[in-house]
Amino acid sequence: METIKLREEFIKLGQALKACGLVESGVEAKEVIQDGMVKVNGVTETRRGKKLYGGDIVSYDGEEIKIED
Repeated sequence: METIKLREEFIKLGQALKACGLVESGVEAKEVIQDGMVKVNGVTETRRGKKLYGGDIVSYDGEEIKIED
C-alpha cells in the first residue's frame, strides 16, 4: 500500500494517482477515473477532482493508496 502525506488540507484524486505513479499523466488519470476503474473508500468514483482527506483509501488496478494527514 502506497501512502501520501498531505501537505495541504486535501489532494485531488487525479493528482494522487499521478503522485504514486499509478498513471503516467493527467489524461490517463482522467480516463481511468471516468471509466469507473477507481474506488475511494470502496465506492466507485468518477470525478477526477474528488478531494481526498486524511484516512481516505484509493483503490486502482490492484493497488491501494492511503491518504494521511
